[in-house]
Amino acid sequence: MSDNRYGRAAWVVWGVGLFAYAVVVMHRTSLGVAGLEAAQHFGTTPGVISTFVVLQLATYALAQVPVGLLLDRFGSRALLTAGVLLAGVGQVLLAFADDLPLAYAARLLLGVGDACIFNSVLRLLPRWFDAKRVPILSQVTGMCSAIGQIAAVAVVLPLIQHLGWTNGLLIAASTCLLAALATVTFVRNAPRGEATAVVADPLREIPSNVLGVTKHPATQLGFWIHFTSGFSMNAFLFMWGMPYLIVGQGLTQLAASGLFTLLSVASMVAGPIIGALTARHPLRRSNLALIVIGALILSWAAVLLWPGKAPAPLLFLLIVVIAANGPSTGIGFDFPRTNLPVTRLGAANGVVIAGGFTGGTILILLMGIFLDWVSGGADYSAQDLRLAWALQAPFFVVGLAGILISRRRLRALMAEEGVIVPSWREVVERIRRNRGAGR
Repeated sequence: MSDNRYGRAAWVVWGVGLFAYAVVVMHRTSLGVAGLEAAQHFGTTPGVISTFVVLQLATYALAQVPVGLLLDRFGSRALLTAGVLLAGVGQVLLAFADDLPLAYAARLLLGVGDACIFNSVLRLLPRWFDAKRVPILSQVTGMCSAIGQIAAVAVVLPLIQHLGWTNGLLIAASTCLLAALATVTFVRNAPRGEATAVVADPLREIPSNVLGVTKHPATQLGFWIHFTSGFSMNAFLFMWGMPYLIVGQGLTQLAASGLFTLLSVASMVAGPIIGALTARHPLRRSNLALIVIGALILSWAAVLLWPGKAPAPLLFLLIVVIAANGPSTGIGFDFPRTNLPVTRLGAANGVVIAGGFTGGTILILLMGIFLDWVSGGADYSAQDLRLAWALQAPFFVVGLAGILISRRRLRALMAEEGVIVPSWREVVERIRRNRGAGR
């Protein structure tokens, strides 16, 4: 399939999908930037408001497989439309909510809507673009979350501050209606004349089909790469990064915010690089993920083992490596794409996406429980946060084991199909021979 065949239509379809994704990310992040305003509106503390994050992440992770099944059955257009509308309804409900139970229900709706979006955009790419472009475009798609995060600060927060909680959220929620209209108008599941690649499995066959997709080593390898690259970043971004930088490292609010901005920028820079390397070296994708994960483990170890506050260059390095692990999660989607039928990508990508968000949600909860325990309900100290972040260690052990085991199974399956992954020694020897021939 060639991009030239579909030309402008492919870019329009993808562009509208990116717009819908950025809009929903804006609403997903809204409480993160308007936490103080939310606490004031509901008459509670920012700590209670932070439980919205856990609920939203848990909903997002748990909804991935069901949403993936619906995506395979109905296609990206329907799920994108439903997703942005659910997110919009959630924000409207939050705008009128005066008590916490209703607010929790609103965030649950938004979590379900959010779960529909990214997977739906990813599923469009193999249908509209050449296979060699898909890894890079997948990374660019993930990068657009930064646009939504910036919009939450630049659009949603000022609306709430100047127009009030209800009016500000209602105006912001109107962007979901705009995204839904654009999706219905411009997005198609496949180019004209091509099969739509949706399935209509009988209900009794759904459990066995989900089990088959989940048991495939390509799906499992994708899950473990997403898990191991993503859990630390999600815990840092959604909950414990800012407290660690301010309390654990003694930074000012301004300096910590600057590092968060650096994280977004570095992630946007790393995305295309990792996407290009994934496309250029398809038989070395898992090694690329392992290198990035290894850098993350070493960076965290250096910062947490440093006596006292870590020096600025080391913190800078940690932030950059955390940022690189965002695009590294995207490597996980490339294994189902190249090893499973397109009609199963929705369910398979749903399993993969659940990896990093499941790990991040569990780590956030464990760190919160641990900090409450060691601090006795008082303010936690820098040492408490250092020990809390050390809880990552077993997550890395489990994740790396999962990657290595599932990779071995996938390579055995590929060997049966005649695809042999060369060893590092063979790769080095091939490079030497090529250089010798060049002389």
